[in-house]
Amino acid sequence: METVPVIISTKDLSYLSDMFEWNFTAGKIANHYCTEVENEAIKNFITTVAQLHKNNCEKCIQMLGGNYEQ
Repeated sequence: METVPVIISTKDLSYLSDMFEWNFTAGKIANHYCTEVENEAIKNFITTVAQLHKNNCEKCIQMLGGNYEQ
């Protein structure tokens, strides 16, 4: 066999699952505080943080679905 198959090991899956959970939880918390804050500058910053965590979750899902760049 000349090419290595694209697989996710059990350890990799566990790590990706943990990363997803951390980012999902942090995103939920950021979204919550975004609704609580009245200062627009802080609200914009928290929105950016929430978007960052959302993007990280989407990357984890893409890797699990096999839609990632090697």
